[in-house]
Amino acid sequence: MKRTILLLCIATIGFGAALAAYRPFASEQPPLSRYAPAGALLYLEAKDFSSLLSAWNSSREKRQWVASANYQVFSRSRLFLRLGGAGDQFAAAAGLPPDMNFLSQVAGSQSALALYDIGNLQFLYITKLASANAIETALWQSRAKFGTREVAGVTFYLRRDTESEKEVAFAVKDDFLLLATREDLMAGALQLMAGGKDQAIEAEPWFARSVSSAGPAGDLRMVLNLEKLVPSPYFRSYWIQQNITDMKQYSAAVSDLFLSSKEYREERLLVKKSAPATEAGDANAGAAAVSDLARLVPADAGVFQLRASPSPESSLALLETKLLAPHLGPGVASQFAPQVALTSGETGSTADLETRIDIPPVQTQTSSSTAESLKTLLDGNPAQATLQLQSTELDKDGVFVRIHSAVALLGAADWDESAARSALVDFVSPALTASQLGVAWQPKSGFQQLDGLWSFAAAVRGKYLIVSDDPNLVAAILARINQKSDTRPALFIAGFNHARERERFTRFTSQLDAQSAGPSANTFGQSENTPLFFSRNIASFSSTLAAVSSQKIVVRDAGDKVLQTVTYQWTP
Repeated sequence: MKRTILLLCIATIGFGAALAAYRPFASEQPPLSRYAPAGALLYLEAKDFSSLLSAWNSSREKRQWVASANYQVFSRSRLFLRLGGAGDQFAAAAGLPPDMNFLSQVAGSQSALALYDIGNLQFLYITKLASANAIETALWQSRAKFGTREVAGVTFYLRRDTESEKEVAFAVKDDFLLLATREDLMAGALQLMAGGKDQAIEAEPWFARSVSSAGPAGDLRMVLNLEKLVPSPYFRSYWIQQNITDMKQYSAAVSDLFLSSKEYREERLLVKKSAPATEAGDANAGAAAVSDLARLVPADAGVFQLRASPSPESSLALLETKLLAPHLGPGVASQFAPQVALTSGETGSTADLETRIDIPPVQTQTSSSTAESLKTLLDGNPAQATLQLQSTELDKDGVFVRIHSAVALLGAADWDESAARSALVDFVSPALTASQLGVAWQPKSGFQQLDGLWSFAAAVRGKYLIVSDDPNLVAAILARINQKSDTRPALFIAGFNHARERERFTRFTSQLDAQSAGPSANTFGQSENTPLFFSRNIASFSSTLAAVSSQKIVVRDAGDKVLQTVTYQWTP
């Protein structure tokens, strides 16, 4: 981690805080935002940065991650290389490298980072650090290499690199260490600390509105000015979610991370630019329906997702893609020129003598025609909420991993059970049989199942329509039909049982990657240069986070803002 620049290390604490054991900071201190000059795009504050950093450095998760294939890939990424270049520029301007040793020296208790420019990584860092400790840092010991400036009676130190035109400034005042990559940011912070009249970030409307709407600050708080961040090309390039269109509707966001030994909870608030023009009654009904459906999720579900107020088209698409006619989505446009195989002109193969060329291939009915009765059913009783869940199981021999899915729809009125079963059969019949064999319903314990080789099952309970390719999943859902709802109304709920699915994911993807490995793969099915994406890259990251047993996200709408709660459960 030697070449990790200061910004990367501080930002990594968000990841480290979700990995390492941590003891929450006991006392509340006034926020350091009052000392950060206006104009920041992002503000990050930790109640005890030194404890967070120490916990991360001593954690098993850090040791495993740095040695993992996931870190290998990250270390060769464009982002990592750009951060490494920025670290070199910082070292040239400061005269010392921004490595982990440097960061440990300047990490105090209450700390804040304000980022003013993403492309040039211009920031102000303030940390509460006893003066006796501050003067022992390598930064202070190298002050003779810096020029001096004075603001509000305080001397600060400034050094510029003529080649990169970067500058580094630092100062020590009242048990605070300040570090900045712009002279004006350092001067502005010192003036604010001296009681100056310059505007601080907390006086800006976007910051004040978002923070006042949020709850108590967590052990780590991040505030984002989305109106300025989202249009940035750097944000658009490196924002991992790639949901820039969705982010355009928000002006600011606050994320608070609360840490304990068994649970890490992130409370997010996104401030809308304008209130949506939707009917409150429909939104409330959908949110209540999600809460209702949430009680049907079995405790051992691998992954589940609930959505409020889906359109009939999206409900149909969910049933089709998850159960009735699973298929791949549209292919990603290739960034490479097509490969051309040069031959002597022969077509066909002597090994392929069974393909008939004198008759046209069999044409099955198109999806639009087979889905007509199901579409009519969903149009006539629009779902107020949908539940989709998936779980895996090992086959009897313990070799292959099978994936099972289930979908539940909560309608506005009771479902017509006969019409629902008929519509489902109409959809799947053309792909399964030419003579209606295997698509007759037979009663089971509380649900109906097709009598063919495909174990497709369905059940209707008033407003609930439940379908699955595994009868056991239907039975597990029905067993919870009388459970009481213990969840507040929400627009979206999703969960992932990492402890249950982690090893099966690795086994499943290892089988897939072994088939897709090219001729350059070694005996482990791995490319000599790039680890296989699923079975090594993602699987190694999953192994690093093995102590995270589950994750859950709940999204609620509060009119002018959206509230999100993300909970990580840890296995001690």
